[in-house]
Amino acid sequence: MSKTATSEGALETRGIEPVPDHERTARTRGLFPTWVGANISVLLLTMGASLVVAYHLNIWQALVVATVAPLTAYGLVGLIGIAGKRGGAPGMALSRAVFGQRGNLLPGSLIWVARWGWETINAVTGAYAMLTILDIGFGLKANPVLDVVTLLVFVIATFAISGLGINAVQRCNKYATYLFGVFSVLVLAYLAVTTDWSRVVHHGAGSTASVITGIGMIAAGGVSWIPSAPDFTRYLPRTASSKAIVGNSVSGATLVVLPMVLMGAVMAFATPDLASAADPVSFVGEILPTWIAVPYLLIALIGMLLINSMSMYSAGFTAQTLGFRVPRHWAVSVNAVISLALGAALMLVATSFLGTFIAFLSLLAVAFSAWVGVFGADMFRRKEYDSAAMTDTTRTSAYWYRAGFSPAAIASWAIGLISGLLFTTSDWFTGPLAKNNVIGEYGLGWVAAIVISAALYLALPKPPVPRPTPAPTPAEDQIPATV
Repeated sequence: MSKTATSEGALETRGIEPVPDHERTARTRGLFPTWVGANISVLLLTMGASLVVAYHLNIWQALVVATVAPLTAYGLVGLIGIAGKRGGAPGMALSRAVFGQRGNLLPGSLIWVARWGWETINAVTGAYAMLTILDIGFGLKANPVLDVVTLLVFVIATFAISGLGINAVQRCNKYATYLFGVFSVLVLAYLAVTTDWSRVVHHGAGSTASVITGIGMIAAGGVSWIPSAPDFTRYLPRTASSKAIVGNSVSGATLVVLPMVLMGAVMAFATPDLASAADPVSFVGEILPTWIAVPYLLIALIGMLLINSMSMYSAGFTAQTLGFRVPRHWAVSVNAVISLALGAALMLVATSFLGTFIAFLSLLAVAFSAWVGVFGADMFRRKEYDSAAMTDTTRTSAYWYRAGFSPAAIASWAIGLISGLLFTTSDWFTGPLAKNNVIGEYGLGWVAAIVISAALYLALPKPPVPRPTPAPTPAEDQIPATV
């Protein structure tokens, strides 16, 4: 990678424009700590606990969910990540080739707004982790003022890391991975010794529908990363192994998701009132001794900072593709302010975090899935992307299509999105087709969105794939990049 744009620890200066080949020197093994770091969150403990509390699953069913969910979600993350090495650009910039320069504004806007919610949930969880540490470590009890202060500190730290760019995020992920691994082993050992395993093992089983719905709930977090996958593979050379991209994405995520979801499920047996808890973190301090709980929450807090930093890093690119002509790190600030405002409302108003969180996840997955279906189907016919056409937002762009829209892509995305919502059930919204059928009963609205949008896109007539303009040589690539 060039020292001016991507050297380790430096401020990243590239925005949505494609990375030239001579700077694409990253390695696929770097994706492993990236997707480990993207899952170091106490929310996974909360999700695991919800499998027992809300879905009434036993430990063996929770094991199935914890295994299948990351394989499914991060398998898709890895597959879409292949587009990053092909085009050398962020996911929502590559999306212009599929939807058209104007058409891309429609799914881009929805994904940007949905990301506000995900960043808000993460910010609130991070603030609650700080509050729990202050409580069990220093005896400081939560109050509205302290709630807002901890949220503000978390959001500012997130903005600082994400503003620096991909190198700062990935370097932090690397060290957080080691620390998290050590303390996760300590937590597992403590739970193994202190848990009443007869109660855990003999807990009654839930329904098959609950198992499949649980898989969708856990997978939703990974699904939200799919449009961002190329953001973290665009510095890979074109010759990078596609199998390694998928393999490192899946293995990195599974290494964290599997044990944390199971730990959450085990902890739920000791905290039966978790479903009515106002926050998703304090139960950790009740179950674990202080000498484990405080450092574990500190590491998890760092992990949540990195998760939100990765999300805001990608959100900055999305904002730029929507036409905000500002540097990436300033585009990130928009999401920071929004997550601060929404997070304060959630902390001060919501009475049950778990119910709000599960309702949000059920809709989040559908919001991202229709784009995944269309973009993924397009990858079957498009092996490379035209850099000049991608950055040209005028009528001269090869990705202008019809008045700036690709009718096949827009129609498939819209129909897939609506279809997914029709089959979705949540506390906030229930689609008219969500009852009395397998798709609705099993919580498969997000899967329906992917399948329907992909099938329609493959079936509808599409504009021909433009022949890419030859990329500039290193000597020609001397114009300073627009961040």
